[in-house]
Amino acid sequence: MRIVLVHSPLVGPTTWAAVAQLLRRGGHQVVVPDLRSAVTNRPPYLPALQRSVADAVHKAAPGRPLVMVGHSGAGPLLPAIADGCRTTVHALVFVDAGLPRPGTSWSERAPDDLAEHIRRLASGDLLPPWDLWFEPGAIESRLPDPTMRAHFRQELPRLPLAFLAEPTPPAWWHGPSGYLLLSEVYRSDADEAHRNGWPVAEHPSHHLAMLTEPTAVAARLYDLITSPLDRSRAWPER
Repeated sequence: MRIVLVHSPLVGPTTWAAVAQLLRRGGHQVVVPDLRSAVTNRPPYLPALQRSVADAVHKAAPGRPLVMVGHSGAGPLLPAIADGCRTTVHALVFVDAGLPRPGTSWSERAPDDLAEHIRRLASGDLLPPWDLWFEPGAIESRLPDPTMRAHFRQELPRLPLAFLAEPTPPAWWHGPSGYLLLSEVYRSDADEAHRNGWPVAEHPSHHLAMLTEPTAVAARLYDLITSPLDRSRAWPER
């Protein structure tokens, strides 16, 4: 099976590196596209994201089922990214991620107080790296290992404020879907996925558990991908 692990546009591909390695050891072909250049160049950003993933997938061996997995801010973009691939996507899996609201932007989906907080952080047209969006110590508590934390921080892009205001394409997903919950922050999204009839797995931890607990996250993903997804219902249009 081919598995595409899509990192949030707010962070870098190292978030998936350890999980990818474990899944490869299990015999899967795993692709981890690097989205950083796509979100730091000129708009429109989403077509560039689609091309980044499609090009990475195109280099992988064809002919095997493809499952696309998105973490955090990649979740709302997954249907559009899948729509831009030059191969058939079998299923989508959302990992501690927001669910798609096609045609809306991050700024529209976010709570008003959070959106205003992020706008105030901007310096000119650029946002600070994602780790500076939170109170001091927030990243340290999740990534206590200094080497891991330094590598993670080194990859963080500075997003243009305009990226958060760009609507996602009106792409709907009608295939199998699943959800993996890592933190209580995304509990409401996991509950909505469950109401939609999707298989929902949990690994109670924190939002960056792929970095600190890759074996457990890889195992939960493997269980979702290899069994229940075929029995899930399609995403309901609104």
